[in-house]
Amino acid sequence: MDKKDKVLNDIFNNDPLGLLNVTPKQQAARSADDRLVAAFEEINNFFEKNHRLPKASVDVAEFTLYTRLKALKADPEKIELLIPFDKYNLLHLPDAAGDSENTYQQKKEKTIQSIEDIFQNDELNLLDDSETGLFDFKHTPTDLQRAEADFVARRKPCKDFDKYRDTFQQVQSELAKGTRKLLPFKQEFLKPGEFYVHNGVLLFLEDVDLEEEKQDFKSGPRIRKDGRTRTIFENGTESNMLYQSLYKAILANGKAVTHSTAKENEHFIEDFSPITENDEEAGYIYVLQSLSPDPQISSIKDLYKIGFSTSDIQQRIKNAEKEPTYLMAPVKYIAGWKCFNMNPQKFEQLIHNFFGNSCLELDVFDTKGRRHTPREWFIVPYLVIEQAVNLIITGSIIHYKYNPETQSITGRANSNSPT
Repeated sequence: MDKKDKVLNDIFNNDPLGLLNVTPKQQAARSADDRLVAAFEEINNFFEKNHRLPKASVDVAEFTLYTRLKALKADPEKIELLIPFDKYNLLHLPDAAGDSENTYQQKKEKTIQSIEDIFQNDELNLLDDSETGLFDFKHTPTDLQRAEADFVARRKPCKDFDKYRDTFQQVQSELAKGTRKLLPFKQEFLKPGEFYVHNGVLLFLEDVDLEEEKQDFKSGPRIRKDGRTRTIFENGTESNMLYQSLYKAILANGKAVTHSTAKENEHFIEDFSPITENDEEAGYIYVLQSLSPDPQISSIKDLYKIGFSTSDIQQRIKNAEKEPTYLMAPVKYIAGWKCFNMNPQKFEQLIHNFFGNSCLELDVFDTKGRRHTPREWFIVPYLVIEQAVNLIITGSIIHYKYNPETQSITGRANSNSPT
């Protein structure tokens, strides 16, 4: 033994406090249920990324997910455990090979001829639900991934889902027909009684038990709203997640669902009735033209602002060049119509729906450099606007539609109104 080895031995052999004895750090073991949920989340992630179920592919990772899903669908106990996490109803869909079986198959002796036979003959489940799978990779989850996991984890089966099922189907049908649309989500859209989409799953915010809390910041005090919600999902689950958690999840990966335009138009027309001496003047529908010198605006033919005002329009537009809604420029008054029993919000929504395909898409900046996107400017000939306003006032606009290609108003299909 040379001198160096002797010195090292002396050091290791003279350790009365055991400082050199290092015990490997033990990771907390996950339960079988945790491992099962984690394995199923990999299938959810594949579906989100590829918009289809995994197939019996030559790709080994995809093939693993395919066989895993097939095994899960054949196990009623695992299906029951995974229902709260089945946000795409994958456990009840036919798989990519057209296999819709969801019951145990009779055991048969099989000859192992391929890798598929190995996975399908895993009667002891040795190739699934392991703490670390053959193709698993360890990584640190991002904040968004943790938020998404929390969003899913709070779900449970909705016991009274039967009373919501028909409504969900109707909303899906209206989205397919285009009478409802998906809009970019904002916090002010999050209200009870409204529908939203998160990760492709339709959900309904039934109720919110909101509480307000004042918070002090350097920039000044702010009011923070939060509270438990009752949120129903189209896959038959529900959640009592916090309002702020729901807001963040939809903001990160979701959309707001508009009301049905057909219903909104019907409700709007119901507000009109023959004018009597008991009716009060509600305001004016007005049409304006921009006098902006900006070539982006002045070069657009047939550009008009259509709005509603309860006050004198000439007074309202005298400072137009300072207001983003008037494109930060003077405007010219073109025409106005006196209205009775008018709901301003419903009118603006109706006119926007009618001429929506011809709405101006342009950002303008106010005097402080803040960006705005005015929504009441339309590229439509004035004579067509005049015709549409008359149809609104008479209540017959719900039987017509505007064709931006021909710049004309025509009768809707199956309508009894003349075209």
